[in-house]
Parts: sequence; C-alpha cells; structure tokens
Amino acid sequence: MINNIPRIRHSQSSNFFLMAGPCVVEGEEIVLRIAERVVAIADKLQIPLIFKGSYRKANRSRLDSFTGIGDEKALKILAKVSREFDIPCVTDIHESDEAAMAAEFVDVLQIPAFLCRQTDLLIAAAKTGKVVNIKKGQFLSAGSMKWAVDKITESGNPNVILTDRGNTFGYQDIIVDYRGIPEMRAFGVPVVMDCTHSLQQPNQASGVTGGKPALIETIAKAAIAVGADGLFFETHPDPANAKSDGANMLNLDLLEGLMTKLIRVREAIL
Repeated sequence: MINNIPRIRHSQSSNFFLMAGPCVVEGEEIVLRIAERVVAIADKLQIPLIFKGSYRKANRSRLDSFTGIGDEKALKILAKVSREFDIPCVTDIHESDEAAMAAEFVDVLQIPAFLCRQTDLLIAAAKTGKVVNIKKGQFLSAGSMKWAVDKITESGNPNVILTDRGNTFGYQDIIVDYRGIPEMRAFGVPVVMDCTHSLQQPNQASGVTGGKPALIETIAKAAIAVGADGLFFETHPDPANAKSDGANMLNLDLLEGLMTKLIRVREAIL
C-alpha cells in the first residue's frame, strides 16, 4: 500500500512506516525545522516517512483556540516540505469540498476520527485518487471500520489506511484496545497506531485537552508488538508552547531514541 505513495523512501525496509509532524501548520519556519529533523531521523534509521501537518484544526474545544494560519498558506507550506525534502505529506480534511483542494498539495488525505462515518466526505476523498487515511472513531468498534473502508474502495479507490486512536472511556479519557489492530488488518489494509492522540484526555473543564505523553513509548511498543504496520506521532520541539495538542505531543528531541527502541521491538517479532 505505501509503495503507491509518491516520494516515499525506504518502502522495502522491514521497519514500520511513520506518519509524523506537528499537529497544525503554525508557520513556515517551524514546519520546515521539524521536517528537517524528522526526515534526517527517518533516513538514518531507514523508516518510510509520511510528514504530517494539519492545514486547519476544525475540531477545537474553545472558540478562541488556534485553528490555523489560512488554508492556502498552510497547504503551500506542506507542498514546500514535499518539494524540499522529497517526501509525501498527509493532512486532514473536514468537508467534502476540501478534498479536491487539499489533494492539489498533499499525497495522503486524512479523515478525522469524528468524521469517519461521513459518507460524502469519504467519497470525495476517494474520488481524488489519493491514498485515504481514515482515523477510527473513538466511538466505534474496530470491526465497524470495514464499512468506512468499503466506502472508499467501492468508490473506485483501493488505497486505504486505517488509524486507531483509542476508544472513549468515560467522559474525559481514552483507552486503546489492541485487539483492534489485527482485526482491522484483516480487512487487507495497513493499520497505523496513533500514539499521541490515543493519550488525550478530552473534555476537560478548562476547555483545553489534556494528555499523558509519558505513556507514548508504552503505546508505541505495544502497537508494534501486536503487528501495527505504521505509527503516527505528533511531534514538536517545544510541546508546551505548541498551538494545538501540546499536552499529548512527543518532544522532537525524543523521536530518534524512541524510533531506535521500536525498531528493536519490530525486529524481535519478525
């Protein structure tokens, strides 16, 4: 599947593939700086990489939360990352009319978890011909994601990735049911574990989502151990001052060490 993504490197590696980058495009300088570090690490360790960045954050707790720097401006920055580092990029889309627009700039379109049942959105993404990464809704079983996959493939696009990001547990916590990874892999598509969003603590009274970033390594190791094809991380050089999701983001300085450990886990199970 990932062999179909333009510019992806190390696709013949036995390693998992990586989707990583900042939560949201905050500006050109910071995004290029993060991309340079992530690309260098992925190349050193021969990990296939898809750079991640949201051009706009549509789902925020509070009206005054940062949502983006402007759609076209942010998408052009992602396109610049692709050109300068010769790597593919992935970004979220939120409404059907955004699919064709975003597809002009990136290689993979991502369907946010809350929107994974939106038929018109899935069909619009499928019709672009791009790879479509569907995040499993926190409110859905792994088995029910078969129907989301079918909406893409029956629209004429066989290029689907599924990403698990945990299940809602009470009002303010998320847990990961690792049975879902092999269950979704049985659909014949690559399955990714979102190792940062699965540690969110949403719906806090403050209106700011919390998180447990100390458990990122635990989530990632367990995902590799049960057969995840890829891992998803939001990463930033200064999570405390990131404009979105800083509470559950991986510090960029920790990325290489963590990837090195995860490669050893992968080698142990092959």
